[in-house]
Amino acid sequence: MKKDKEKVLDEVWTEDRVREFLASEPKAGTDADFHALLKAYQSMRADDFELFIDMFLETNRNLNATDKAGRTVLSYAKEHRNSGEHVAALEAKGAV
Repeated sequence: MKKDKEKVLDEVWTEDRVREFLASEPKAGTDADFHALLKAYQSMRADDFELFIDMFLETNRNLNATDKAGRTVLSYAKEHRNSGEHVAALEAKGAV
């Protein structure tokens, strides 16, 4: 039987760890900018996510990249009830 992963709360993220998400490899046919941004959104606390967005934009990535259905990460984040800080960070940096 496979042992369940232990949930880690309030883990400290270094800048290098946050930066690693810039290199997230998408599945074939998925926009690389959308993929990296979505993975960061799903994995990071709001403060770390805000730092990631700054790094993301510094490398001239597209904050409004879309998935195959034409949806942005902001549109997904707005559907989650506890994502207010993530949504605010995206919108503050120009996501629409």
